[in-house]
Formats: sequence, C-alpha cells, structure tokens
Amino acid sequence: MMDMLDDDLSASSALVVDANPTSRSILVSQLRDFGMGAVVQCARLTDARRQLEYRKFDVVLCEHHFAGENTSGQDLLDDLRRNQLLPFSTVFIMVTGEATYTKVAEAAESALDGYLLKPHKATQLGERLRQARVRKASLQEIFSAIESQDFELAANLCLKRFITRGRFWLYAARVGAELLLRVGKYDQAQKLYQAVVDAKTLPWAKLGVARSLLDEGQTGKAVSTLENLIKEDPSYTDAYDVMGRAQFEQGRFEAALETYKMASELTPSSITRLQNLGMMSYFAGKSAQAEHYLDRTTRLGLDSKMFDCQTLVLLAFVRLGRGDSKGLQRCRDDFSRLMERYPDSRRHQRLAGTVDALLLIAQRQYAQMIQVVRTLCKQIKDPEFDYESASNLVSLLAQLADKAIQLEEVDAVIDALGLRFAGTRALSELLAGAASAHPAYAARIRSAHAQVLKLAESAMTLSLSGDPRAAVNNLIQHGSSTLSGKLIETAYLVLHRYADKMTDVHDLAERVQTLRSRYSTHITRASLGEQKRQAGGLTLRVGTAAS
Repeated sequence: MMDMLDDDLSASSALVVDANPTSRSILVSQLRDFGMGAVVQCARLTDARRQLEYRKFDVVLCEHHFAGENTSGQDLLDDLRRNQLLPFSTVFIMVTGEATYTKVAEAAESALDGYLLKPHKATQLGERLRQARVRKASLQEIFSAIESQDFELAANLCLKRFITRGRFWLYAARVGAELLLRVGKYDQAQKLYQAVVDAKTLPWAKLGVARSLLDEGQTGKAVSTLENLIKEDPSYTDAYDVMGRAQFEQGRFEAALETYKMASELTPSSITRLQNLGMMSYFAGKSAQAEHYLDRTTRLGLDSKMFDCQTLVLLAFVRLGRGDSKGLQRCRDDFSRLMERYPDSRRHQRLAGTVDALLLIAQRQYAQMIQVVRTLCKQIKDPEFDYESASNLVSLLAQLADKAIQLEEVDAVIDALGLRFAGTRALSELLAGAASAHPAYAARIRSAHAQVLKLAESAMTLSLSGDPRAAVNNLIQHGSSTLSGKLIETAYLVLHRYADKMTDVHDLAERVQTLRSRYSTHITRASLGEQKRQAGGLTLRVGTAAS
C-alpha cells in the first residue's frame, strides 16, 4: 500500500482527532492497516489536549476545523508547542478541507510535519507519514545535539544546512535561529531570520526578526516590525503575543493589555493567552477584569499542564481585596489539588504559602500572619528568591499595611527588594503596581529604582572618562551589596566592552560571572508567570529521546 509498510509500526501509537465519526473511523482504519500498534481517537479538542498533555504519541492526525468550537486544530498545536508539551519525535499532521487549505499549507512550511487534504486516499496518508518520518531522520544529527545540550553544535549544523540549501533547509533555519536565541546570539539569529525572509517571505521568519530585535534590546525596531506584520496578517496570533511582551517590557501596561486581549479573542480556548490576559489585567490595576479572566483560566485549565499556579495567587489577592473569603478559600482548595500533582515543586510550595498567608489575613489571624511574613522577609537575599517572589511579597506587605499592620523592618525590606529587582522602568513599575494597596511602598520602590540608575550612571561616567576598571569594581561592589541585576549586568557589559584596556580581567570576569550565575541576573525582563516557550518560537525539548 505504501513504502512505509516495510517499517514496523507495531510498537508505535497514534491519536486521531476529528469530530466527524465517519472521517475519524476512516483515519483509524487506515492507520491500523499500516500496522500502527495502538490508535486512540477523540471527537473533541479538549479531550485531545488532555491526551497529549499526559501521554506521548508517535503520530497525531488532527482535523483543522471543528464546527461549533471557537478553536481549531492549529490552535491546539500552537498551545502544545508554546508550552513544550509536544516532543519533536511526534509526527503531527493536520487534516483539512479546501476552505482552510491555504492557512494549513502555510503552517506546514514552518513547523507542521504535514497536512492531508480531504477527501484523501490511504496512499496519500501513507505518503504524508513517510515524508514526515524522512524529515525526522534527516534532522536526527541536529536534534541529537540538542538532546545532549550541545546547542552550539546544533546551531552550526542548522546553519550549514541552510547555507547549502540542504534537505529541509527551511525547517533547519528555524531551528537554528531558535538555538541562536537560546544561547544569546541575538544578532546572528536576527540575520538568519532575515535571510529566510529574503529567500522566502514567511510570517514566522518576520516574527523571528522581531523576537531577535526584542531580545537584543532594540524594542523600538521590534515594535515597528511587529506592527507591519500584524498589518499584513491581522490573524497571526503569535505576533500579538510578542507585541504584548514588547509593550509589557516597555512598561506600557495598558497597550499590552489591549494586545493580549486581541490575542485571546482570536484564540478563546487558549489557556496560556487567557492566563496572560488575566495577569496583565491584574498588573494594569483592572481588578474586576482580572478576577473574571483569572477565574475563567482556572475553570478552563486547572487540570492542564498549561496552567500556571501564579494565576491562583493573583486571583487570591483580588478576592482578598474584595473581601471575598469564600472565593479566597476556593483558591486555597484549588492550590491543594495542584500540590497533589506537584508535591516536590519548590515554586508551588512557595506560592501555596502566599495563598495561605492571604487566607490568614482574611481570617484575621494576624499574629500567625506576622510570623509567616517575617519568615518570608528573611529570604529576600536568597539566590532562589526571584522577581515573582518579590512581587508577591510586596503585595502581601501592602495588604498588611492597608490593614494598619506595619512591622519595623518592612521599610528596609521594601528598599532591598526595590534595589535588587527594580532595575528597569518596566520592572520598577510592575513592582510598584504590586504595592498599590499602600502607595508609600510604591514610592519607595520608585526611589530605589532611581538610586540604581544613579549608581549605574556614576559607574558609566568612570568608564567613559578612561577608567573602566574602576567602573567595574564600583559596579561589583554595589551589585554585591544590593544584588541588583541592573548593576551586575552593567558590570558584565562594561567588562566585555573594555576588556582589552584592563588588567586582571580574568579575576574581574570571574567575580562578575559568579554574581550573574548565583543570582540569575542575566534574566532581567519582566514576565507573566512562568515562561516556557516564547511566542513564535519552535519547541526544542531537551531530555527526551528524539526519533
């Protein structure tokens, strides 16, 4: 029937997703004829999502259009990839009718393994499967390097494939650009994406250019590229994701909110986009909207791996502010369900503690609450104490102050958090927004931000006046005392720029790198929840066998 019949598929598994029972039955029957060992079938995308989150399949055949649903097979694929839930080894083929052919064919150019146009013959399905498996085998060397976390080798292999226009060069270019972004070579990634645009204009390549510009700090150019891309294709949801991220990093929360709202409206069943919208509403100070979206995210996605537990924390803060003790208790009950699934996650434990603290405030158990807060305050200089922890603690302290409970050490804690985490305007305003229940704390955070900028400017003046070594030493000294990501990263930049003009560079570099690694200061961007895959990117999973 097809060339692949010589392959032994008896140990392989497939998932067929199609609302039409006749069409579904045909696909299942054909796969079984090819010798597929196990075939699971679903009529709804929600059931398919659940299957794919908790089980690995070798092949997925998914219908693109589902009548009466606000989401498509492509939306499901995008969500799975965005959250790194679909292994490279899985062959994903979209099944489509004439009406959606163009859109699906375009997607197949970049990240799909293939598409199948209805009505089809068994030989056509067989050929699509064969082509997908050939591509997997052809790129095996690249993905073996990724599995062993040798990203430099993998990127070089991709570049070679692209330059020579070897087999599957377009796909290799996309993977290579992702790898370059991962290792921080933003300029090279941008050039590779641009080369793809020049060779064959594709939306994902243009989006890659914007992502590279954004990662390189050229936010204005990134926004301009994104505006043009959205103008060309108003339905390209990944472009809205990246635009929202750009606006968020600029501190333009209202604009980011509108952009995230548009992305969510385009894909109403996307848990991650609804989650982003809820979180952005919270940080923009829209508490009523935030509660609506965060609650909807929880009801839609609590049992999904795409659900981020910070959603429940922010929902708990909103409900405490509204005096909704029953709603707050539901947040705690939902968190208990999450903890059963992630009992060993330190992040889940930390965030569950925040919700517990809010419940103590609601129950007016202030003595116990003060003990919890003091314990948290002692952790603010720990290496694993991150921006998310800082934001939640600031909100917690602001809630206590709003209840006229102020501890002696709190001002010093707020100052320390501001110096450590408010390195950019966006980060500063985000942290100040977390303190909205007590404006005096917001003012202290903004003051800390100004102090950090002054220290950085002072060091840069030394550098420009011909003494970069003194500038680096100055930045290391203040960076060590404040743990400021801004100051530590500025030390890193000055050191690399003027390395040829300094003595004892190795010793300085070692001190700076120790600080960067210990406190993860190279991660200086604001983000919503736990970021997995960047919008528009390709999932490059590490630690699972690729085939």
